[in-house]
Amino acid sequence: MDDLADFLRTRRARVRPESVGLHADTRRRVSGLRREEVAHLSGVSVDYYVRLEQGRARRPSAQVLDALARTLELDEVEREHLHRLANRPGRPRRRPSIARPRPELLRVLELMADAPAFLIDHRMTVLAANRLADLLYGRSVEGLNIARHLFLYEEGRELFADWEGCALDTVGHLRLAAGRCPDDPELAALIGELAMHSERFRQLWARADVRTRTHGRKVYRHAAVGRLELHQENFVLPDCAGTELIVQSAAPGSADHDSLRLLAALGATGDPVVPDAV
Repeated sequence: MDDLADFLRTRRARVRPESVGLHADTRRRVSGLRREEVAHLSGVSVDYYVRLEQGRARRPSAQVLDALARTLELDEVEREHLHRLANRPGRPRRRPSIARPRPELLRVLELMADAPAFLIDHRMTVLAANRLADLLYGRSVEGLNIARHLFLYEEGRELFADWEGCALDTVGHLRLAAGRCPDDPELAALIGELAMHSERFRQLWARADVRTRTHGRKVYRHAAVGRLELHQENFVLPDCAGTELIVQSAAPGSADHDSLRLLAALGATGDPVVPDAV
């Protein structure tokens, strides 16, 4: 499958004709815009746009891509993704290196004793985590792939209260990672595994949505402390390509903050805080 062609088709199907000043009549057979409408609105020939969607035209100019982004109502993340898909060099690429967290980063994780914190790579594999993150997941999370845990294991479905929202974010993240690292065999293998074993993943992947998350709400259903609503901040590490520091916290004095303290206390006693997890 041509990623650029697939991305253009799915974005075109998403645009409402009325939003670009076109009349949406009942005879319209396609979802979203027609190919010729995208071409006219973007100032390119219909033949050229058709060839783009069929994967037969390569390396469109930046001006054409910006025009298509405006017509297709792409946000900034999607616009960057479009440019990346369209302008991949033909030369071989260096395989992404395995991230090894610096000792100073590991020390920072441990200093955040009151908030679950962990490092993930672009494949959503946990590189390191602090004690409270382990307690939140009910296991040592270092080495855990969050996407696999979410889609393929019942424990993941039970842990995330807003499972569908997490699924959308996860697939969007992996789509973006696949665009940035098209020659990463481990990422390709992970996506293939998820597509093979999860129907919902296949459905969401076919939408070709891309997402990046900088902060937001994260809700868990924990076996020991119940519902736990946390605020998540994602910090991109500039010297570690694709690596993010995830910190989850609760407002002091809130019920969720009390639940985090209870979780830490239960862990300190050595008592199990959740049933055995995958």
